[in-house]
Amino acid sequence: MRNYEVTFIVDPVLSGDEIKTTAQTYLDMLANEGCTIVYTDEMGLRQLAYPINKRSSGVYFCIEFQSVDGTVIDKLELALRRDERIMRFLTAALDKFGVKYNADKREGKIGASKKRIKPITTLEPIAPPAPVTPHESSTFVPKVKEEAAVETTVSDVSVPEATVAEDVSAQTETVETTSSTEE
Repeated sequence: MRNYEVTFIVDPVLSGDEIKTTAQTYLDMLANEGCTIVYTDEMGLRQLAYPINKRSSGVYFCIEFQSVDGTVIDKLELALRRDERIMRFLTAALDKFGVKYNADKREGKIGASKKRIKPITTLEPIAPPAPVTPHESSTFVPKVKEEAAVETTVSDVSVPEATVAEDVSAQTETVETTSSTEE
């Protein structure tokens, strides 16, 4: 017997019953063709790596099965291509390493590891921390440069009116010259 695995993504817009009916359709199809269903994994709703049919998520299903020959694969893939509820699918032939990997994954040997908490066998009293004495070298005091603050007000600064008038007239001349060159 040959081992195969088909993974397909169902459109998430469908209701929960329609999604399960879609998966059951392909399980029944494989059973009617004489295949042995090894394992069915409903992975649930997951984010897609890129949008498919303007959808950013999909409901994943994975079916591992055995078949005498590979003739059922053509019928299965044709049905998956024609079904509008299926967004994408992938069929893979499994070698002995793939079968072993899937079996280990089902048994929990591969995959998300569970955090194991080491049990405390003896309780020891926890001593309070030793008092810390401050040292001069351990304390940080920023040194601030003392500068004389110079305060000036607008009334303290005197600007001759003639220089201000010259600056304003120089600015208006440059504006006039640039506007005449643009015309």
